[in-house]
Amino acid sequence: MQPASTIVGIDTVKKENNYLVQLDGLRFIAVTLVMIDHWLGEAVPLPFGYFGVNLFFVLSGFLITRILITSKQHDERQGRSHNHSLKAFYMRRSIRIFPIYYLTILALAVVGFPAVRENLGWLLTYTTNIWIVIHQTWLGAIDHLWSLAVEEQYYIFFPFMVFFIPNRYILPMLFGLIGFSFVLRLVLFVTNAPWMAQFVLMPTCLDAFGMGGILAYLMIYQRDRFNQLLASNGLLLGSLLLYALNLYLMKTLEPARNVVTDVTDRFFTSLFCFFLIGRAVIGFGQPVKWLLENRVSNYLGQISYGLYLFHNLVFNYYHTQPSYPTLRVWRKVASYVPALQDSLPLQFLYFYLLTVGVAVLSWHLVEKPINNLKKFFTY
Repeated sequence: MQPASTIVGIDTVKKENNYLVQLDGLRFIAVTLVMIDHWLGEAVPLPFGYFGVNLFFVLSGFLITRILITSKQHDERQGRSHNHSLKAFYMRRSIRIFPIYYLTILALAVVGFPAVRENLGWLLTYTTNIWIVIHQTWLGAIDHLWSLAVEEQYYIFFPFMVFFIPNRYILPMLFGLIGFSFVLRLVLFVTNAPWMAQFVLMPTCLDAFGMGGILAYLMIYQRDRFNQLLASNGLLLGSLLLYALNLYLMKTLEPARNVVTDVTDRFFTSLFCFFLIGRAVIGFGQPVKWLLENRVSNYLGQISYGLYLFHNLVFNYYHTQPSYPTLRVWRKVASYVPALQDSLPLQFLYFYLLTVGVAVLSWHLVEKPINNLKKFFTY
C-alpha cells in the first residue's frame, strides 16, 4: 500500500462539487458486505452485514455533519438565519431518500407482500426498528429497513444541534453522543434488556454517527490534525487490530450474547470505520485506490441506496421461501446446468446481477431524475 497523500482530497476530489471519489468505493464495499451476509447466511462466519451497516452509519455521520457545518458557515458569512439551510437540508434529504423508498413500499403493499401490508404504518413512518424491539423478531425480507429508520430518526434532531449549538461546543457534543450511546448499551446489557434493543434503536447507534461527525469536524476546523491522524498507517492498522480483537472475543466468550457483542462491538467497529473513511477522504494509494476508484465500484457506490433497498427483496437466506420467483428461475436454469445447483459463488453472482439490474433501473428512471430537483434547494 502506498503512503497516503498529506493533502486532503488530492486525486480523490472532483473539485466542481467537492465530491470525494473514494467514498463511493466504500459504499460499494459496504453494500456488498451486507449482501454477502444476507445471501450466504451461515456459510459466512464473520459479521459482514453488521460491519457494512456500521460503515454506512459512520459515513452518513461524516457527510451529514460536513454538509451542516459548511452550510452553517455559509449562513454566518451571509448574515442570515439558519432557517434557509435547514429547509434546504430537509428538502434535499427528502428528494434523495423518500421517492424510491415510498414507491417500493407502496408497490409491495399493492402486490400483497405480507410483511408490508401487515406493518404498513411502521414502514411509512420509518419506525420499523422500534417494531423489531417491541416484538423481538425480524420483519422477514424487509427487516433490513431498520437501518434506514435509524438514519431518518437521526436526521430529525441532529441538524438542529449543529445549527443552534455554538461552534465551540460542536466537538464536545459529538463526543457526548458517543459516550451516551456507549453507556446506554452498557445499561441495557446490565439490566438484561432484549439484545435487539442495543442492535437497532437509534440512540444505541449514535457512537457511529458521532465518530463520523468528528471526522467532518476535524476536516473542516483542524485540517492539519485531520491529515496527521488519517494519513497514519499505524493508527489505521491499530484500529484494525482492535476490531480484530473485538471479533475474536465475540466468537470466544460465553455466553453468545456478552458485553462484547452488546456493548463494545459497535464502538470498535465504528472506530475502524472512522480511520477507513478518513483515509479514503485523503486518498488510499494503490492497490486500494484502484478498488475504490475504478468505474465499476464507483458506479455501484453511486447506486448503493437502491442496491441496499432491493437486495433483500431479491433473496434472503433466512426468509425467502423456495417458491419465490428468483429461486424458481435459478432452479429452472440449474436443471439445465446441474453444476450450478450447488455453486454458492454463481448463485451469489446471479442474485447480485438481478439486484444491480433493478437498482440501475431505479436510479435512471426514478432516483436520478427526481434528484435533479435538488437544484431548487441550494444551501
